[in-house]
Amino acid sequence: MLFPVERLRPLAFLRRLGIAFGLCLTPLAVVGFAIPWGARLGLNLRFLQVLLPVIAVLAYAFYVRRIEQRPLAEFSPAGAVRELGWGVLLGGALLTAVVAVLAALGHFEIVGGGSLAGAAKALSAAVAAAVIEEIVFRGIIYRLTEAAFGTAIAIGASAALFGAAHAFSPHPTLLALVAIAVEAGILLALAYVVTRRLWFAIGIHAAWNFTQGGIFGLAVSGTDAHGLLAGRTAGPEWLTGGAFGPEASVISVALCLVAAALLWSRAQRAGRLVPRALPVA
Repeated sequence: MLFPVERLRPLAFLRRLGIAFGLCLTPLAVVGFAIPWGARLGLNLRFLQVLLPVIAVLAYAFYVRRIEQRPLAEFSPAGAVRELGWGVLLGGALLTAVVAVLAALGHFEIVGGGSLAGAAKALSAAVAAAVIEEIVFRGIIYRLTEAAFGTAIAIGASAALFGAAHAFSPHPTLLALVAIAVEAGILLALAYVVTRRLWFAIGIHAAWNFTQGGIFGLAVSGTDAHGLLAGRTAGPEWLTGGAFGPEASVISVALCLVAAALLWSRAQRAGRLVPRALPVA
């Protein structure tokens, strides 16, 4: 059970956070370093990239069961297909709406066709990023922060860190980092809040990235993508997102904030919001 939320005192929160990062990120870092080091030795270890989301889930499951000593409810199969499906529909619809608005304003056009190979690569990258980042930012950072400080603070803190983490992406700008924090950080945190599982958030995240890169062929977090179509944006950076991609557009921010407000309202009606104050011992 993940709701009602187990409350944590500040020291317990810091201890849990440190252990979770150590157990969950270390295996990913080891594999991440092994790939380039293997290349220097003449070994092709790129196949390990496909295993990164699996490793992330296994490491998180180990942490949850050994440290928190509970079932892995975040990945419960109950409702998984439904929540993942709704997430895919919402993420794809939001990004498509962003592109549609840009096209209507004359700032997006299709300049050619793409390839199935490019789309397949984009799909693999989208799924891997969604699984790993949702475990780290929602499963660990958001969930533990909420247990210590309540829903509102946890949303703000996890969203800010999610935006800041994209500073390591190609072509980062202050506008892009703020946009990522506001649109994706808040929306994905609330996707977790309303379900208390990670399926919905993973679906939104993966579908957004795949639609952006794998279908429209637009840059995803500054990384060039080749999808089913070859799309191009032109116009002011604040409107199109520039080289970072349309996720840095104010249109994305506005649409995602509307979706986030609807999820907040739903979570509030369902009594899923956690107050800031800890109960008196």
